[in-house]
Amino acid sequence: MSAPAVQNSAPPRRVTGRIDAALIGLLLGAVILWFAPVGMGRYGTYVLSLWLVMSIGVMGLNLTLGYAGQTSLAQAAFMGLGAYTTAILTTKYGVSWYAAFALSGLLTFTVGLLLGFPALRVRHHYLAFVTLAFSTLIWLVLRNEQWLTGGVFGISNINRPDFLGIKLFGALEFHRFVVVVTLILSLGLWWLVRSPWGRAFTALRENPVRAASLGIDTRAYTLLAFAIGSAYGGFAGSLYAPLVEFIDPSPFSLSQSLFLLLMVVAGGAGYLFGPFVGALLGVVLPEWLRFAGSLYLIIFATIVLALLVICPQGVSGLIERGWNAIRRKAGGAR
Repeated sequence: MSAPAVQNSAPPRRVTGRIDAALIGLLLGAVILWFAPVGMGRYGTYVLSLWLVMSIGVMGLNLTLGYAGQTSLAQAAFMGLGAYTTAILTTKYGVSWYAAFALSGLLTFTVGLLLGFPALRVRHHYLAFVTLAFSTLIWLVLRNEQWLTGGVFGISNINRPDFLGIKLFGALEFHRFVVVVTLILSLGLWWLVRSPWGRAFTALRENPVRAASLGIDTRAYTLLAFAIGSAYGGFAGSLYAPLVEFIDPSPFSLSQSLFLLLMVVAGGAGYLFGPFVGALLGVVLPEWLRFAGSLYLIIFATIVLALLVICPQGVSGLIERGWNAIRRKAGGAR
């Protein structure tokens, strides 16, 4: 599949600046997160690691929805496939985590390709129904096929991987491992969305008919968006399994897929850092609101609703709008 010839209307100099800023932001964020858990305690470190793992899953959904414009309600199911594949291979068959990680991504990429075929015929809410049915099917398999998945009893004693002979059993050590994996996957997505393939995804989201007239193979790129987004879900699940060291079907239900979709919208669909912001709202913010007791879910929902009313583009869109206003004022003053 050759790269499409998509016109880029922005001046080359400004594009380079944005790329450098995004790259510096990813690298700087990784350095901060490397040292952030020091002195936080085991649970605080776990929450940070969970935030990064969920960010990876939201990255894949952001590619599918924010860049390619395809609605998916199956991201939690792909995370479940990755988590169970890793758990089964490492606990029952003694496969190394790294091999299980690669196989989880390959499996979810392949399933994403197969699931993406209906996306060639349907759009919008019809496509959501297809992924909704798939999500329900996967959850039922995870819950009922006890011989393979353990059913409602789940799979326990999931070992964490080694890295260059270093045991990653501690919360801090494994968190830093998660930081490295998250950085690698973020850089891969950073490169993808700025490549000709990424511009093809954006053109497909904005106007499929016009994208086809520009020579973009809309069928192939729809499949590719689904497959890569699904693979990121599998990678997130493969990290989630050793993080919690026990999995059961409940974290991979349809409601979790809807929650992941909310993270994409709240963080800012189509923004590179949107998944991190959305996962921060979905994972870390509820922890900060625990002081409110049983009211914390109401407070959390109110904050998210207010955010979406004020700026439907999410937090990233709100930040961009504020930054543009500052630049216009600075330009007027000069």
